[in-house]
Amino acid sequence: MSHAHPGHLCEVGDLHDIQDEITAIRRHLHQHPELSFEEVDTAALVAQRLEQWGYAVTRHIGGNGLVATLRVGSSARSIGLRADMDALPIQEETGLDWASVKPGAMHACGHDGHTAMLLGAARHLARTRRFDGTLNLIFQPAEEAGFDSGAQKMLADGLFERFPCEAVFGIHNHPGVEAGTFMFRSGPFMAACDTVKIRITGRGSHAARPHLSVDPVVVAASLVMALQTVVSRNIDPMDSAVVTVGSLHAGKASNVIPEFATMELSVRSFKPEVRELLEQRIRALVSTHAQSYGAQAEIDYLRGYPVLVNSDAETDFARSVAEELVGPEKVIAPFGPIAGSEDFAYFLRQRPGCFLRVGNGQGKPMLHNAGYDFNDANIPIGAAYWTRLVERWMPLQGE
Repeated sequence: MSHAHPGHLCEVGDLHDIQDEITAIRRHLHQHPELSFEEVDTAALVAQRLEQWGYAVTRHIGGNGLVATLRVGSSARSIGLRADMDALPIQEETGLDWASVKPGAMHACGHDGHTAMLLGAARHLARTRRFDGTLNLIFQPAEEAGFDSGAQKMLADGLFERFPCEAVFGIHNHPGVEAGTFMFRSGPFMAACDTVKIRITGRGSHAARPHLSVDPVVVAASLVMALQTVVSRNIDPMDSAVVTVGSLHAGKASNVIPEFATMELSVRSFKPEVRELLEQRIRALVSTHAQSYGAQAEIDYLRGYPVLVNSDAETDFARSVAEELVGPEKVIAPFGPIAGSEDFAYFLRQRPGCFLRVGNGQGKPMLHNAGYDFNDANIPIGAAYWTRLVERWMPLQGE
C-alpha cells in the first residue's frame, strides 16, 4: 500500500505513524554505542532494517560502512544521503532510561539521531517511492576518528565509483538552536582541523637543585602563553583561526624536575593559506622557544580533516527544500562558519553537495558533553526533510 498522494510532497506529518518505531531504534543505538571502527552491531542493525524495507545493501565499505540503494523509475539521476554511526569515548551522565550501558562510551554527538533520521526517510521512501532515479543511503563509520576516518576509507573503497551520486548531502544536529530549525551556508562552512603533538626534552634534576636542570615544565608553561600570539599576531583579523592547547603533561612528583613534557594542540582554520601559515609559525615558535631555554622540541604535525566547502547550487537547493517543509522563519541562511570539523568534507571534495545543521534545542548540553542527548523531536522533521529532498532532486516525470 502506498502512503503517497498524487502530487503530494512529503510533509512532517507523513512520518508520525513511524515515529515511535524510529525513535525506539534511536534509543537502542544510544544505549549500545560503538566507537570509531567498532560499529559492527550498529551496522548490522541498520543493514537488517534496510533490507527488510526493500533496499539493496552493500556492507563492509571502508570497514563497517554500508550503502543502501533503491532504484525507482528509469531516470539516470542519482543522489547520496549520508549519516554517521560512531560514538565517543565519554562516560555518559544523562541518567536517561536509554543511557549508554557501555562504560566509557556514549553517543555524545548525536550520530544515533543522524542514523535514525536517515532510517526514517529510508522507511518512508521505500513505501512511497515518489521519485525517479537512484537513491544511495550512505551509513558511515568512524567520523570521530580525526585521521584516516570513515569517509576517507569509504572513498578509498571506491564509494562514488561503485555508487554514483550526482550530489551528496549530510546533516548534523546543533545544540543551542531551536529544534527543527535548519541552518545553511554556502562555501567554507566548517573548519580544517589539525593536531600537533609536541615533546619537550630538557634535563631532569632534584627539585631542590633546579640550576642543574633544564626544566621542561617551565618551557611548556611559557610555550602555552607564546602560542596565544600565533593567531593574534600572525593571522589577518578578518580571517578565522583557532590554536588551542588541549593537553599538557609533565612529571609525577612534586620534588622531581622531569626529563620531558608533552603537549597537544588543536589547530583550526578556514583557508588553505591560513592553514599553511599556522603550521609554519607553530613549528618555528615551538622549536626556537624550546632552544631559547636550552631544551629540544620534537613536533608531530598531523593534518586532519580539510575545510568543509558547500557548493552554491546544491546549498541553495537544500535550503529551498527546508523552507518548503518548515517555512522560511525556521531556516537560518547564512549560518556560521563553524569552528568544528567534519569528515564529510572529503565527500564534498569529490562531489558537489551540502552539509547542513538542524537545531537540537535551546538550553541543551553541547556536543561532546557527558550530559548530551539527541532531541527525538527532530526524527520526523529530519526524516521528512530527507524524503522531500529526494522527491525534489529526482522528481517523477511530469512534475
